[in-house]
Amino acid sequence: MTSSEIAQAPPAGPPREEQPGSFLKRAEVRDALAWMRLLIDPTEAAAVVRALARPPIELRQVDLARVIALARRRKLDLVLGLTAAIESPQVPPEARERIQRFLELHRSAAAELDTVEPDVFLSRLVDRLGMRSRPLLAPQEAADQRASLERLRALAVGFVAANPRSSTRDLARHLATVVPPSRAEGPAEEQEPEPPPEDRLETTLRLLREEVLDSVARIGGRLSELRLDTDLDISHGVVRFLELLKLSALLQRPEGQELDEALADVNTRLLGATTPLQREIFQTSTLDDTLLDVEGDERARAQALVPREEHSLGPFLPRKGVGLALSASDIQTYRSCPLRYKFARVLRIPTEQTVHQRFGIVVHQVLERYHSEDAQTLAQMLELLEVVWRRSALGESPYELELMGKARAALSRYHARLGAEPAKPVWFERAFAFRLGPHHLRGRVDRVDLLTDGAQEQYELIDYKTSRPKTAEQLADDIQLSLYALAAREAWQLESSQQAYYYVLDDLKVPVPRDERDAAAVTEIVLEVGEGILGQSFEPTPSRAACSICDYRIVCPAAEG
Repeated sequence: MTSSEIAQAPPAGPPREEQPGSFLKRAEVRDALAWMRLLIDPTEAAAVVRALARPPIELRQVDLARVIALARRRKLDLVLGLTAAIESPQVPPEARERIQRFLELHRSAAAELDTVEPDVFLSRLVDRLGMRSRPLLAPQEAADQRASLERLRALAVGFVAANPRSSTRDLARHLATVVPPSRAEGPAEEQEPEPPPEDRLETTLRLLREEVLDSVARIGGRLSELRLDTDLDISHGVVRFLELLKLSALLQRPEGQELDEALADVNTRLLGATTPLQREIFQTSTLDDTLLDVEGDERARAQALVPREEHSLGPFLPRKGVGLALSASDIQTYRSCPLRYKFARVLRIPTEQTVHQRFGIVVHQVLERYHSEDAQTLAQMLELLEVVWRRSALGESPYELELMGKARAALSRYHARLGAEPAKPVWFERAFAFRLGPHHLRGRVDRVDLLTDGAQEQYELIDYKTSRPKTAEQLADDIQLSLYALAAREAWQLESSQQAYYYVLDDLKVPVPRDERDAAAVTEIVLEVGEGILGQSFEPTPSRAACSICDYRIVCPAAEG
């Protein structure tokens, strides 16, 4: 690849061939859908976060974290929280400008929400967000983007034709149902062999070139605006071009010259042409480390292409002393997908509880109150169910009444099992807290039974579940009960314990065996997770299991096609 080929943009052409419906996973389409969702429901916090993080707003992650924290503190939805953030001294002036831009767009779009035809509203929204003109310097990407937005418009026109009395709110709800699952939710594909270093360098160059052109288009579109951070925007754009020159030089380095030697020489030459601010941005880039890591994987290379944040999310990590405050749920979330952990525990994007989540909470609360009040009869247990159900957000729809019937049957079986088992329950909702390395682990065990079999005193740690049962084999890599066993030893001085999940709706107890190696394995996992969080390593690890239950798919880049 020559330097002229690098500098020359590809000719504009027709949109690339796509699978039917795949346009709905494109970034610009998901941006439009996020705006539609937040306009009809301002409590859709994940949609608001996507709109803030993406063009034309591009609020930095650290400012997102500040705004979300302020909204939570004042018990406001995120849109109202943004209005309050403009007056907050914690939000820097350049972030206030971006927030003000969001609120202006929100006000102008909301004013037309119920006054124009749904398909017309969508078309105007796309124009307001400047989507049709973003990739000015990348003709093929521009063609693909125009095609995807036209398909979205056609989908809206078709919906309105089929539903003449429909509103924009109806269209938004319809579009939310037709978005296909992310590619991560399909069957796992066989991993391709790692390409040789030179091929990987060319791949990185190609990806960087696309990102550079997109970045420059965004920066150019903002130069006409009065902003406090224009100089910073321009400096980031200049550095991306310098990195493009760097990769061009590396591809054409003399035969036999080592990559690290060539990097040092090229960096010296490029740094001589930078301003102090550009030098700082250039020297904090992760690109060199990625290129030198010949064993690096695709995620590491992709991470080098992400525009760097100037500010750390460190103040928003759940710190306790020199380490972190962690629970079994935190550890499971991070291991399943670090980006989901970031959304849930660092940015703390609010989510609405599902019917099944509220149902599970009701069952747990009934059992907790039944045992804490030292109740004895089934009638008392079912009476508690009625009380807790009324106080929950569950109602009397046919489906909710069906869940009530399942809860009654399950609690009746639970009560019968409780009287028939030889084990003696001794603690309920028992809390624990202990240190593991620099980290502080805390949580609660639903029930602890004293086992009367044998001469040695044994305890069984039981965690209630209202989900579908899993077998012991499926739970082989489960960490929750192993962590509870370690907590029982460290916090309660119970040297020996057994563990089991009790699936309440199925009246099924599944013991999860453990051995002496579990404590060492749990310690290693906790330390690895802690290191990843403290290092702010939050790359997504998409999978069918994680993505299917994730509340943040609208804001997740891994869900884009």
